[in-house]
Amino acid sequence: MKVGIPKELKNNENRVAVTPAGALELTKLQHEVYIQRGAGAGSGFPDEAYEKAGAILLPDTESVYNIAEMIVKVKEPIAEEYNLIRKDQLLFTYFHFASSEDLTRAMLKSGSVCLAYETVEASDRSLPLLIPMSEVAGRMSIQEGAKYLERPAGGKGILLGGVAGVKPANVLVLGGGVVGTQAAKMAAGLGANVSIMDINLNRLRYLEDIMPANVDTVMSSEYNIRELIGNIDLVIGGVLIPGGKAPSLITRDMLRLMKPGTVMVDVAIDQGGCFETSRPTTHQDPVFMVDDIVHYCVTNMPGAVPFTSTLALTNATLPYVLMLANLGWKEACRRNEALGKGLNIINGTIVYKEVAEAWKLDYVEMSAFLA
Repeated sequence: MKVGIPKELKNNENRVAVTPAGALELTKLQHEVYIQRGAGAGSGFPDEAYEKAGAILLPDTESVYNIAEMIVKVKEPIAEEYNLIRKDQLLFTYFHFASSEDLTRAMLKSGSVCLAYETVEASDRSLPLLIPMSEVAGRMSIQEGAKYLERPAGGKGILLGGVAGVKPANVLVLGGGVVGTQAAKMAAGLGANVSIMDINLNRLRYLEDIMPANVDTVMSSEYNIRELIGNIDLVIGGVLIPGGKAPSLITRDMLRLMKPGTVMVDVAIDQGGCFETSRPTTHQDPVFMVDDIVHYCVTNMPGAVPFTSTLALTNATLPYVLMLANLGWKEACRRNEALGKGLNIINGTIVYKEVAEAWKLDYVEMSAFLA
């Protein structure tokens, strides 16, 4: 198969979808790997490393799309890529369709096959291709939150861990999944007082067992959120509905309950955000203020630490990339149920229910295309 790896065009996105090691695994199996010049530079992988692995370097994004049967990316295509995507071409990347109607309609129009990392789902309901980036984003959310709590950045001027004789910051983590767990661990490790919320009592019991003493577990409800946020310095939004829009847990009217300079980091922004006042931002311009509350809503947080992120992501994605290249998407998805759940759009038809519901569009069962 002809596998194409374009350079990521999203703002400050420095990750790359396939490392030189991954390219070598593909070429060893007689697949043709085409990579855009400079695609790996941001992650520390020079063009020469790909050439040694047997990949063919191409000068621009258009050249990669023109020749490839399968495009492997990190982030969703942006507008300037839409017209490069052709009918029957397989795209394997993060899409997060529920956060962008324009992207959804563009991929429907292209006639391509869109296989989304974020909805590949194992039998235990875990999301193996989302987990590594959720780990990175969860940990980064505390780094970024601590930075924007500084007064020059618009925050309250609070040191997350405090010092002797001065209380540490209070952190509220919404969601006890991978993002929330990693965020709580990081915040607790820095000495903050942490409250982590979830609607799953069994998950809260688990978190109660594994977390240090400065982490409290709280059942998530609107009432409990309103009771807590008046005394919170940093809020981390880490809720997830696989493939669907995130629920708005912090509404606009709740902002008046918070003190000026409170920081909110919306890790769920890829899926529409879990704060009503959230809107997507970039690493170039990461924050904005609403009612004196700092909002950090960068849609590709792991892109700021591309060396770590690329290795973590490709460790998880490469086995699936090899499977798709070896068998083609239909046979690979027939044989691997987890991979099949990654199918979101096939040749102009939505096959993932939550995506269709997000934009009130028609939906067809994926099985109709795999028969």
